[in-house]
Amino acid sequence: MRRTIPLLLSAATIIVATWASVEPAEAGRYCLQSKQWGYPGNCSFATYRQCMATASGTEATCGINPRQAYARHWRW
Repeated sequence: MRRTIPLLLSAATIIVATWASVEPAEAGRYCLQSKQWGYPGNCSFATYRQCMATASGTEATCGINPRQAYARHWRW
């Protein structure tokens, strides 16, 4: 029992440290847009086809992610 508690605390510390260091996924190129999602919408789609498959059967549409469409590309 004396070894179990420090072992569990160590495991919990490692899990929290790993989870905290994970970066969020990069936004996709296409956004699912509807009244439910608002603007710019659910921008987790890498391809137009993926977005349209999700929008199928709903009132949603797909558009280019405005964060990528209007991003400035700096050249130094």
